[in-house]
Amino acid sequence: MRPEMQRLAASAIIPALLVFALYALKALETGMGWDFTSWGVRPLEWRGVAGIVLHPLVHADWEHLAANTLPLFFLSWCLFYFYRGIAPAILACVWTGSGLLTFIIARPAWHVGASGLIYGLAFFLFFSGLLRRHVPLVALSLLVTFLYGSLVWNMFPDFAEAGTSWEGHLAGAVTGTACAFAFRNRGPQRPQPFADEEEEDEQLPAGEEEQSTEDENKNRAPLER
Repeated sequence: MRPEMQRLAASAIIPALLVFALYALKALETGMGWDFTSWGVRPLEWRGVAGIVLHPLVHADWEHLAANTLPLFFLSWCLFYFYRGIAPAILACVWTGSGLLTFIIARPAWHVGASGLIYGLAFFLFFSGLLRRHVPLVALSLLVTFLYGSLVWNMFPDFAEAGTSWEGHLAGAVTGTACAFAFRNRGPQRPQPFADEEEEDEQLPAGEEEQSTEDENKNRAPLER
């Protein structure tokens, strides 16, 4: 397998495992007749603290999970492909940061689902590409805008669909944007095309270097009158 194909496949491992875990938990919840809603975020209540970390793993129903599956897989794959050196740190920061902010600002209700994580990844990829000004990353920013630009409306209560946690969406967007600025000097950077040329010292071949030294010594010798 070629290196590029290996990188494509390797970048999909964690996103695929994450999606698999979501479906496994939903199948377990449905099959056993359990209710994992209490794994969600319950703002400013002790019983909702665990949800800061656990809430992306729980979905209200199969339709909710299905709606989040493709964007979660695609955006997390983009993260691990283009930002593989810092991808785990970004994922962890967006995951916990969006949950913490939801815990602080949201309405008193159970907030579940990976939507906040999706918003965080989308906003990170968008702003990170613009900040780094590296052509492939800017192209990714434009692609994210084209595919998921309409998500922005679900961050505001007047436009959000009924039953959705617009606070979770907003928390994810804020966290993703903050990560883009915080990590802007880490990971892939815009190449400096002339940096190497300026740093290189011109080296003459050995013979020419000796000849040049002799010529300089002759020029420095006093003239005979």
